[in-house]
Amino acid sequence: MKEEEFKKSVKKEIHKNRNEVEADPHRQSYHLMAPVGLMGEPAGLVEWDGEYHLFFQWNPFDTGHSMKIRGHYRTVDFLHYTLEEPALVPGEWYDAEGCSAGSAVIKDGVLHLFYTGYAKDKDGQIREYPAVAVSENGHSFEKQEVLLDLPENVTSSFRSPNVWREGDQWFMAAGSQTEGDRGVILLYTSPDLKEWEVVKRLAEAGNQEGEMWENPDYFTLDGEDILFFSARGLTSEDIHFRNASQAGYISGVTEGKRWRKEDFRELDRGFEFYAPQTFETGGRRLMIAWMGVPGQYEESHPTVNSGWTHTWTIPRELSWDGDKIIQRPFPEARQWRKSREPVEKKAEITNDQQELEGVNGRAAELEIEFESLEDMWAVELFREASFSYKKSENLLTLSRPHPEEPEKTEFRHVQLDGPLRNLHLFIDRSSLEIFVNGGEEVFTSRIFADAALSDLAFTSLGTSTFGVKMWELAPVEITSYV
Repeated sequence: MKEEEFKKSVKKEIHKNRNEVEADPHRQSYHLMAPVGLMGEPAGLVEWDGEYHLFFQWNPFDTGHSMKIRGHYRTVDFLHYTLEEPALVPGEWYDAEGCSAGSAVIKDGVLHLFYTGYAKDKDGQIREYPAVAVSENGHSFEKQEVLLDLPENVTSSFRSPNVWREGDQWFMAAGSQTEGDRGVILLYTSPDLKEWEVVKRLAEAGNQEGEMWENPDYFTLDGEDILFFSARGLTSEDIHFRNASQAGYISGVTEGKRWRKEDFRELDRGFEFYAPQTFETGGRRLMIAWMGVPGQYEESHPTVNSGWTHTWTIPRELSWDGDKIIQRPFPEARQWRKSREPVEKKAEITNDQQELEGVNGRAAELEIEFESLEDMWAVELFREASFSYKKSENLLTLSRPHPEEPEKTEFRHVQLDGPLRNLHLFIDRSSLEIFVNGGEEVFTSRIFADAALSDLAFTSLGTSTFGVKMWELAPVEITSYV
């Protein structure tokens, strides 16, 4: 199918399913989603000529991963968005089966959109090819195949090219797999973004440390070198690495080193968080991630019945505290607040459960500051999920019904280095993001509660004293090219 015909079929799919998708009570308010079908991971985030361009993996025809194109949102303020015509659709020999993950950079005033092309070889097997498309106006893109060689003992898996500049040299980190089925991040360099030379293996898995690595993102944060990547097939241990695939980071990787599981830090402790990508703007490093996990009961999400699935996190501002990454909600999130002044409540609860008047809602922001805590404290959201703290162990736990077996409960945990001081919650129609102790830890999850429920109930065993501020959040405004 020619590219223009393919784009017409995308437009037809949006029209056909729009009413059913938008009527879904789980449809998000201020989080970005695809207009129909499956929204995949961030695949190119860049500031260019005063605008933010947010490219995303997208399957507009189905809620599965069968076909990927490159969707495109544009915004100047993260409140008003324009859904652009798809930036990339299949059309060349090297992307005939899909245009997948990658990144975006600006060179000489031209936008370069790197991606992973999928195509079948003569035996009918899917192979992955690095590619780039360039644009001078941000609307139309001209594709070019990227020229590079795979190093020895690496499979044909080559995905998620992450490109950045240092001085007069360009670098690319790409996810791959050794012939021994171990994840590896490859590092390339180029003088012109066209021809690339392999430099080294930036990081490589040992036993049981992931059979395939993808979505690398290499950057410097407050003087510390950071490498993000997502590991498929990483084995879990006690309360760590509990998702089917895990997103995290290692630090201090300028010279490269053999990766060890003890070096790897989870970026998020919740049920749905994967493929984070960062970009720099105004001296800040912002991050957005996919609120999903590949192969982790995706088809059990109830939104599938309405013809759509998955969403993104809100943008987060990153910093380095000398030991680990701190994640905070980006300041622009304040513009989603419907009123400047919050609902404020002071609570003292002793061996009881209470609802606080005016503290509720399905699109809301909450700040909770603790004055004193004894034994255990919890908040129950919409009779569906619970977030609790056990003081004697400094243990935080998020629980919810298992998507595939609702009669069962599943859990995610983290043990804090010190006592719980504060929480910052962003609640949307079907998601929850919880920032702990100023962003030292974060939990991100989908929550598919009864849409009619908006109540929050607070529980304390022993006496707990805390203050709550709550704002209702307004939906973002999206203008579509359709």
